[in-house]
Amino acid sequence: MAMGIIIKPMETEDEVRGKAFVHWKCWQVTYPGLVSQAYLEKFTLEVSEERAKAWRDNILVAKDGDRVVGFVGYGHHGPEDPDTGEVYALYVLPEYQGMGVGRQLLDAALDKLSAFPHLCLWAVKGNERAIRFYEKNGFRLNGEEKFVSSISAGGVKMIKER
Repeated sequence: MAMGIIIKPMETEDEVRGKAFVHWKCWQVTYPGLVSQAYLEKFTLEVSEERAKAWRDNILVAKDGDRVVGFVGYGHHGPEDPDTGEVYALYVLPEYQGMGVGRQLLDAALDKLSAFPHLCLWAVKGNERAIRFYEKNGFRLNGEEKFVSSISAGGVKMIKER
């Protein structure tokens, strides 16, 4: 477990900005070659900050002191699947990866989703590190894929039963 890391709901403007930085930085480091380079160039820190300001619900942040080093977004999968909770996004700054921060965030989100007997998430196709991480934490690929035209990339669905 990562020492000194606190997992908490995103509340302050500093945490919103910190979440935005983590999201932007992780996309710039993780997704070249997996998603459209044109999308990555348009996904600026300012765009990430606008998205973070608009999406405040069901976000937990990982903090090392005053610094946001990761976040997870979670919620209901949708009306077509009332018994399924979803992990929408989970990102940890590169220098904090492999230290247990992602696991802490995932565990906290799964706790928030405890009312749902079924869980799912989508990973970017080809993001083998993320897929292995989720597999180690009880998720499995279910064979469902989709193409996301906005990022010119595929997504793979992973599921977990309680």
